[in-house]
Amino acid sequence: MFTGIVEKRGRVLRAGRRMSVDTGWPDLVLGESISVQGVCLTVARIDGPRAGFDVVAETLRKTTLGGLKGRVNLERALKAGDRLGGHVVQGHVDGTGEVLQAGATLRVRTPLAAQMVPKGSVAVDGVSLTVVDASQEEFSIALIPTTRRLTSLGSVKRGDRVNVELDVLLKKQDSGLTLDLLRKAGFVTN
Repeated sequence: MFTGIVEKRGRVLRAGRRMSVDTGWPDLVLGESISVQGVCLTVARIDGPRAGFDVVAETLRKTTLGGLKGRVNLERALKAGDRLGGHVVQGHVDGTGEVLQAGATLRVRTPLAAQMVPKGSVAVDGVSLTVVDASQEEFSIALIPTTRRLTSLGSVKRGDRVNVELDVLLKKQDSGLTLDLLRKAGFVTN
């Protein structure tokens, strides 16, 4: 489990089925989980601060990992007692979206938008964010300067693909009852 608060940026050395990332962390452990651009991956190989990951075909199909280059968002898995500064993020990407607008407001087109609620949470490329607006086809989020500076979202451009993970507590197809309870309690207004 992760929070969606990016700890650092790493550099992709190799993408695809045998992915390699220079994490900068000198204390990596085989078998630990790391969120790479929002995707939970297991460390399979270690060479100093470089982590090697085995990526299955399903992950390559549902995410942007197959074509990643350059710098990526990284977060280590939560430990018991850690702060939850963002929201509950599993690193199980639900799909991708196309950036329609970049900058202080990020608009993304994806069929997943139909399952989002305004003021709910979403993770985009592993970054915990609050949904401003959502329709059947797209959603928007506001990006503060700190988020743009410290994450890959500051360099996305119109037409780029991003990884999208829905808030596990508000997934309509899985938790209609939870959504109804949150509405009744006043946490969700639509």
